[in-house]
Amino acid sequence: MEMVPSEENQLVPKEIENASEEPRVLCIVQDTTNAKTVNERLTLNLPASTTLSKLFEDVAHKASYVNGTFDLAWGKTGDLGSLDPSSETSLTEAGFEPGKRNFLQLTDKDGEQPRIASDESGTAGSSGLDDSSQERFIGPLPRDGTVGCSSDYSSPSYSYSSILNKSDTGYVGLVNQAMTCYLNSLLQTLFMTPEFRNALYNWEFEESEEDPVTSIPYQLQRLFLLLQTSKKRAIETTDVTRSFGWDSSEAWQQHDVQELCRVMFDALEQKWKQTEQADLINQLYQGKLKDYVRCLECGYESWRIDTYLDIPLVIRPFGANQAYGSVEEALQAFVQPETLDGANQYFCERCKKKCDARKGLRFLHFPYLLTLQLKRFDFDYTTMHRIKLNDRMSFPEELDMGPFIDVEDEKSPQTESCTDSGAENEGSCHSDQMSNDFSADDGVDEGICLDSASSTERVLKPKVPSLNTSSLTFELFSVMVHSGSAAGGHYYACIKSFSDGQWYSFNDQHVSKITQEDIRKTYGGSSGSRGYYSSAFASSTNAYMLIYRLKDPSRNAKYLDCDDFPEHIKHLVQREKESEEQEKRQREIERNTCKIKLFCMHPMKMMAMMENKLEVHKDKTLREATEMAYKLMELDGVVPLDCCRLVKYDEFHEYLERSYEGEDDTPMGLLLGGVKSSYMFDLLLETRRAEQVFQPYKPGEVMVKVHVVDLKTDTIAPPVSIRAYLNQSITEFKQLIAQATELSAETMRVVLERCYNDLRLLYVPNKTLKAEGFFRSNKVFVESSESPDHQVTFTDSLLWKLLDRHGNTIRLFVSLPVQSPGTNRTICQKVGGETEECSEGSKANRNSVEAILEESTEKLKNLSLQQQQGSSTSDSQKSSDTSDFEHIESPSPSQEPDSSSVSAVVAVDNRELENRIRAASGGSGEGAYSDPETQFPGEERSDSEVNNDRSTSSVDSDILSSSHSSDTLCNADSGPIQLANGLDSHSITSSRRSKANEGKKETWDTAEEDSGTDSEYDENGKSKAESYYLYFRAEPYAQEDGSGEGGQKCVLVHVDKRITLSAFKQNLEPFVGVTSTQFKVFRVYANNQEFESVRLNETLSSFSDDNKITIRLGRALKKGEYRVKVYQLLVNDAEPCKFLVDTVFAKGMTVKQSKEELMPQLKDQCKLDLNIDKFRLRKKTWKNPGTVFLDYHVYEEDINISSNWEVFLEVLDGPEKMKSMSQLAVLTRRWTPAQMKLEPFQEVVLESSSVEELKEKLSEISGIPLENLDFAKGRGTFPCDISVLEIHQDLDWNPKVSTLNVWPLYICDDGAVVFYRDSTEEPMEQSEDERNELMKKESSRLLKTGHRVSYSPRKEKALKIYLDGGPVKDPGQD
Repeated sequence: MEMVPSEENQLVPKEIENASEEPRVLCIVQDTTNAKTVNERLTLNLPASTTLSKLFEDVAHKASYVNGTFDLAWGKTGDLGSLDPSSETSLTEAGFEPGKRNFLQLTDKDGEQPRIASDESGTAGSSGLDDSSQERFIGPLPRDGTVGCSSDYSSPSYSYSSILNKSDTGYVGLVNQAMTCYLNSLLQTLFMTPEFRNALYNWEFEESEEDPVTSIPYQLQRLFLLLQTSKKRAIETTDVTRSFGWDSSEAWQQHDVQELCRVMFDALEQKWKQTEQADLINQLYQGKLKDYVRCLECGYESWRIDTYLDIPLVIRPFGANQAYGSVEEALQAFVQPETLDGANQYFCERCKKKCDARKGLRFLHFPYLLTLQLKRFDFDYTTMHRIKLNDRMSFPEELDMGPFIDVEDEKSPQTESCTDSGAENEGSCHSDQMSNDFSADDGVDEGICLDSASSTERVLKPKVPSLNTSSLTFELFSVMVHSGSAAGGHYYACIKSFSDGQWYSFNDQHVSKITQEDIRKTYGGSSGSRGYYSSAFASSTNAYMLIYRLKDPSRNAKYLDCDDFPEHIKHLVQREKESEEQEKRQREIERNTCKIKLFCMHPMKMMAMMENKLEVHKDKTLREATEMAYKLMELDGVVPLDCCRLVKYDEFHEYLERSYEGEDDTPMGLLLGGVKSSYMFDLLLETRRAEQVFQPYKPGEVMVKVHVVDLKTDTIAPPVSIRAYLNQSITEFKQLIAQATELSAETMRVVLERCYNDLRLLYVPNKTLKAEGFFRSNKVFVESSESPDHQVTFTDSLLWKLLDRHGNTIRLFVSLPVQSPGTNRTICQKVGGETEECSEGSKANRNSVEAILEESTEKLKNLSLQQQQGSSTSDSQKSSDTSDFEHIESPSPSQEPDSSSVSAVVAVDNRELENRIRAASGGSGEGAYSDPETQFPGEERSDSEVNNDRSTSSVDSDILSSSHSSDTLCNADSGPIQLANGLDSHSITSSRRSKANEGKKETWDTAEEDSGTDSEYDENGKSKAESYYLYFRAEPYAQEDGSGEGGQKCVLVHVDKRITLSAFKQNLEPFVGVTSTQFKVFRVYANNQEFESVRLNETLSSFSDDNKITIRLGRALKKGEYRVKVYQLLVNDAEPCKFLVDTVFAKGMTVKQSKEELMPQLKDQCKLDLNIDKFRLRKKTWKNPGTVFLDYHVYEEDINISSNWEVFLEVLDGPEKMKSMSQLAVLTRRWTPAQMKLEPFQEVVLESSSVEELKEKLSEISGIPLENLDFAKGRGTFPCDISVLEIHQDLDWNPKVSTLNVWPLYICDDGAVVFYRDSTEEPMEQSEDERNELMKKESSRLLKTGHRVSYSPRKEKALKIYLDGGPVKDPGQD
């Protein structure tokens, strides 16, 4: 069928193109079989008239399956059956929708997996499309599933199954490891170079001398053999890169292919030393040229000989608007000499003066393989960005290098020999275009020699007899193409085979035939001319490296056939063939191996659930699989094999689905439903004791975990598992439970927990389990006793209260302060001579405080018991002896702490406790507790507060917790505490809520929304926590990491998470040693960040088990108070935002009052002694200064304030200029182009938003005439830093507006940054070196200030090949 190019530059059948009006049907076929290791996803874009039988043929062709061995079914519509493979119905008639994605599933046929088509049989003829429609492709691959793509390509992403079959071209591709396309292009070019390939084959590896893993030539040899002999579609390059010393991270580094060529050739030369191939690279790729300078007065010439491996050709000369149109033009420019005159005159050693001279390059020797690099990557000094030049540059298929030899007439009497300089092969020329090593050897072994003939004349003297210009003809055979930009892209190679003259595209694992027209498309450029900017609009896919071979029949080699291989290569081929066969067999085994999760409740590991993966062949029986699982779980010697069995298990629901009685000889493939990449179920290796009998598990049964509740001891036992049917009644279910638990069914109460805090009493006898909401796995609580609690409404019963508490109790780790603050501690620090006496006094006072705590705790316990006895619905709970807080404060090394728990009650009258603590600790001097509002001198700051000095403000913990702990809301297992495991000793004083949902707190308390925190007390001064009491229990805790040593104390708290923060703090008072108003609560997150919890009316519902809390000393906020962070604004400093202090502002306070409060703090903590009229406060938004606060402004009335607020403090140079809110304070900065300099900031206060007034003020302070003044608004965050190299042209100077508060300025608030300049002032003229130096300084300055540098090149890892096997890490590096 004739093929024509489509709009996407791909080939489609001509008849399809002519019928372009016909709609297309996009079919996406997911292979769900296990015929291949990885399930493919195929994409076909077919005409709507295609028949179903034709669809099956196309799918078979693309999937490499034998047609008729698979089925196709709809992928997203479960009620439709399979498609008919023999039907002649069109796709549209069969229900396919044109223009939309139609999902299909490729499935097994009659339970048999599809047969993979062999290479010999093939399926090429089964498709209606010509093979070339799939193979003819050049450039980057299209994305999977692109509508309108005429070629039926599957996803370009690598899958193992896609590389099993060799390309129809006969060539093998290379797998892209990640970003190794540049490596693949070079390797394919070297492989397709007969002279290099043959020389590599002739080299013999000596395994006794080198490790094959690190031998680069050996791994290249193996790779080339696989490329020539493998039947795979593509092979890996990991062995080659491993020999380079690269790790997996190198695969993610993209490099320049020309740079790789140089580095690889250097590495090969090092490895080939002392071998026949030692000079191979030079023989094939090395040329020579002369770098000369000739005096135009006397003819004296200074020169040197340079070698080269490639010739770099400039695409567009520096500063030019026009690019070179062809390689020939670029070569002519390369050898074109330049004249050194004027300031660049050359000092002639013969004339002994500076003279005009001619400097240039002459080719002396061309290599056999000529490499040309098209320098498409450049640097744009206008935008300060690296760019790619996409200009068109043509290149011929045959390149005549004859015209590029210097034939300048040198018969002038002034022409002198190069040896006249007195030192042959030496000179002073330094070519910036070449970077090759100096060579003092004039001898030429290979190639074309164009060396000097005599001292008086220069002629073309070939080393080969009868050499003429035809011997300088080179033929193109490799084009390495780059597609993309300077920031990154993709490489692939277009290579001509010397066997048949056909061009091929080697695009990673895809190899396809291409034509000369495809090669011409890599010239670059666009169809039309756009002048200087043509490159920006041109195609980004163009040639980057060209490799030519000299046309010389006497030297042009052919590829070695397998029969002509050297003996060591034949042995290597045999080993690789055996290795490939072994890999194929292993793949076959993998394809038939079932891999499934295996679990086991190990008897010797505290019945812990162990997990492993069982890999069993599909033909192995259940009995054999059980034996394999038995060994895998290491049960030999623990449990007899006949006491083990495999059952079907659902890990997620912890549900035993079924057992396999009588199927011991059934193959695992049938039991598991075939070999699949993943299964929707797991296997459990179940064990039993010798006297027990396995219970059969039948499909349809449900699993129930039964917890027995004992109201007398307030305990809930660990679960007992039973199995039931969904159609069983509640009465039958109770009988089943009675058999398993030996409880009475007559008095049994059964409570189903469907989800978190959803407790349902099952009291209707005839109702089925399914009707009650049972599912695969369920949890029930049962209680059976003669207790009168049966007569009480369930939600008022003791059972409900116990279960309710069980479901809402969480465990928290609370870190207490190292020491309680007090005057005694301060005195001890101040009076050095009385340290011992103070210590004793402190100890006595501490003991006194502990005695009060112990007495108060005992009192609380007794009060708790009295309340329980006096309550009609009291809980029959046991109250254990409370441990002395002394065990937490100072554990004795000789005495273990009392294991009994410390109990506390929210309803205690803490005022009495507080007064007694004051009296005990205030024995000498001024007591620290004399004023509960006094902030402690030693108040601690959290880590987050310290870190926030130069970062964002703290986030209120209630906001974070609502998103971080959502998993606790519906997880029934996260909240409950196993009361049977030690939590039976507690004190609870509770007039519990009568309903489950009664009294629940919203996350946000609307009554307190106007305050940054909530008050602990109501309007009458009574504790809000006294309204009801919730479970709280605390006990000493020793941290596992030892961080609790050295004074840090920890408490393990079990608490009902519905308790308010206020009540929680009051419960903690005995442990902290101060009242709740004198300490703060910080929640600790996974990254050890701490955020303060301040909303006292909020519950702990956002917390979950094992959360960590840190208690820090310091005055807690009262109603209407806000914690505020104060930063100093330093507009002309490198770091304009500096943290000063934490303070507290109150609702109704004026700005002046807050300044007065601040002054003592600033003096004590920051050594800032300020006059109240010499500083101002202003709004802080991130790093930007905003509204200036006037002294008479009132917080919450004139100024909105919130928790964790931040403000700027700005020290004034003079009196405050801002008197009213109608004024506008603007920060201005002058730009002086003549000095390339930015002046310091100056504040300008405007009476209105008039642009005219702004310009007048700027003219007044700068002296710039009004008509010459330009201004522009700064960009970004304060201080709006910008490079002095960009400011002159990048900012929007002189916007056409009359007021500041409109677009594009939008200056509506104080603190805006405005730059201004004198429009008549021209930028300072700079040389290239000065500009580069300034650019470095500006980049350094802007990076220090945290400003975005406009030119930030991608940081690339240097390309290195390690000859010793890998890089050595510098021990000095972090």
